[in-house]
Amino acid sequence: MRSDIMKKGVEKAPHRSLFKSMGFTDEEIARPMVGIANSANEIIPGHIHLDRIAEAVKAGVRMAGGTPIEFNTIGVCDGIAMNHEGMKYSLCSRELIADSVEIMARAHPFDGIVAIPNCDKVVPGMLMALLRLDIPALVVSGGPMLAGRLANKAIDLITVFEGVGAVKSEKMTEEQLTEIEDCACPGCGSCAGMFTANSMNCLTEALGLGLPGNGTIPAVAAARYRLAKKAGMQIMELIAGNLTPRQIATQKAFENAIAIDMALGCSTNTVLHVPAIAREAKIDLDLALFNQVSARIPHLCSLSPAGPHRLEDLDAAGGVHAVMARLAEADLINGSPLSVTGNTVGENLQGIQVRDPQVIRTLGDAYHDVGGIAILFGNLAPEGAVVKQSAVAPEMAVNEGSARVFDSEEAAVDAIMGQQIRKGDVVVVRYEGPKGGPGMREMLTPTSAIAGMGLDKEVALITDGRFSGGTKGAAIGHISPEAADGGPIGLVEEGDRIAIDIPAKRLTLQVSDEELEKRRQRWQPPEPKIKEGYLYRYSKLVTSGAKGAVLREDI
Repeated sequence: MRSDIMKKGVEKAPHRSLFKSMGFTDEEIARPMVGIANSANEIIPGHIHLDRIAEAVKAGVRMAGGTPIEFNTIGVCDGIAMNHEGMKYSLCSRELIADSVEIMARAHPFDGIVAIPNCDKVVPGMLMALLRLDIPALVVSGGPMLAGRLANKAIDLITVFEGVGAVKSEKMTEEQLTEIEDCACPGCGSCAGMFTANSMNCLTEALGLGLPGNGTIPAVAAARYRLAKKAGMQIMELIAGNLTPRQIATQKAFENAIAIDMALGCSTNTVLHVPAIAREAKIDLDLALFNQVSARIPHLCSLSPAGPHRLEDLDAAGGVHAVMARLAEADLINGSPLSVTGNTVGENLQGIQVRDPQVIRTLGDAYHDVGGIAILFGNLAPEGAVVKQSAVAPEMAVNEGSARVFDSEEAAVDAIMGQQIRKGDVVVVRYEGPKGGPGMREMLTPTSAIAGMGLDKEVALITDGRFSGGTKGAAIGHISPEAADGGPIGLVEEGDRIAIDIPAKRLTLQVSDEELEKRRQRWQPPEPKIKEGYLYRYSKLVTSGAKGAVLREDI
């Protein structure tokens, strides 16, 4: 066993003595030791209950003859961190989470790890660590929040964000907004739509590193705790067979995950996280792969924010594996990769049926013939930009408008809330990338305000920052290179015409090359917005959003 190096032999008597000081018996020390990487805390609704999930996992480990040992990681609530300096710390927390799990597992050589994440950056951070470590491991998330109910209508956190815009444009009263606020988030779990947290939990399952049900079983369901116990038992099987994450998360497995990304209409943040996770498996995922997969995978599920369904509906319809089975009917899923069940994907899909064709449509009745995400290129985004095309109104798929240029999210929000944005405008928010932000903030506040004001079919927003999985409308993010790195978005001037052609995958600044070169000669790199602490170090090390905003390894 891997853990023998810290517990076996005469020379390890001091080590065993330290274990015994914590109450471990000789029998517990002799068994396989399983690290339980738990991200529980009291600031994230999706993590408030993870202590109970961890207890269920530990019960499963003990039932299967192992010794569970729990440790913790940090976590940021993107919703609470939204639209202030706190959001700068969200994406960069992913690297700290990955590093902290690595440190704990290297310093204390566990025989296997069960990771318990739930929200936006914690899921990819833990997946990055598991693939970096490549010891037997699996993920069990805390599960999605139930939708809120108001006047017999399903609502969620995005309803509240959009309500702010509705109040600002006098389409809703503050009293009505308070009523929504009280009902939108009824309990624990990751927010109830196909936002980033649930996107990543579903993709974990599709990738083969989570058991069936990982992405969709509600946080409050007893089935979630049964799943956690099964995860605890299953890690012991993985240890016995020495089945490790890199044996599971192969190139074909990542292509399966991207296929599910497209079929579900997942968050644009998956385009940051999936390549970053693949990099830890020594797999290079080019952004062009997302367009290649999108071209052949239909969009089968219409989940909030783009549609009426929530994760509880997807779970009742059969969950992620039912979507995979639907795609497998047309040979759009590769059945050969292994999964943490110990079986192949094809074996896992045997007998799986779609229970509600209204939630998981047939291929012939897809919402869209292509997948939910598109990567755009052009003179404004030479290295690429990303849009959730399944959440864009048809009339905005091809459009052209005048640039309204803002050098920060705050400035853009002030203009939107002040009703200074008009039909046909393209709001440009720059110096919000991984380096320039620093931290590549999510911009749910401006996009929700645009939607809440009823402008999402008339106004586009483009940025070198990123968006929440809850964003809808013609919102194009991750523009690379970013402004702080001298990217063309830093050369846009007020009133420039910008053409967006999502079907053609083009994003064009309608300014001549000669004029852009003149502007480039005048451009000066900005002063760092933050000059100390972790964010300053991060800004010096982080790579482009087109590369997953991972940290450089050449220094």
